[in-house]
Amino acid sequence: MTPDDAVRRGLCTQMGREFSAHFQYLAMSAWLEDQGLPEMAGFFARQAAEEHGHAMKFFRYVIDTGGPVEIPAMDAPVAAFASVEAQVEAALAQEQQVTRWIDELVHLAREHQDVATEAFLQWFVTEQVEEVATMNELLQVVRHAGGSLLLVEDYVVRRQPGGGPAA
Repeated sequence: MTPDDAVRRGLCTQMGREFSAHFQYLAMSAWLEDQGLPEMAGFFARQAAEEHGHAMKFFRYVIDTGGPVEIPAMDAPVAAFASVEAQVEAALAQEQQVTRWIDELVHLAREHQDVATEAFLQWFVTEQVEEVATMNELLQVVRHAGGSLLLVEDYVVRRQPGGGPAA
């Protein structure tokens, strides 16, 4: 059941990318706090926690299938953006890139006839559809808000679990 070395290395590389996304979303959250946008900052803090969870799924899978885990070095996250729109564009681009990387891992698992890893990765395939859609929708809202970031803040509040007007 142990993935061959190429598949295991690919899983560890993706784990590192997920940790990197965790730190990137934390940096985005901090930048948004500095911009006076606490709801968007909270949204990206939650995204950071989600990315950390994704990294830990890879971590646990590699351990459960015989390891060893190798955590790669990470670049520092981008800490400042020209605008909120540019920041959300960067988040969307990041999710689109992660989707491509997950697809490559699925193809690698297939190439090595690693059915267990391919099955493990299916959760990420589905998750990336949601992640890209979420960032794409947020970018559309930012663009439609026409510079009124308070409208974006309101949108974020309404989109969180339990958000919106009281029933």
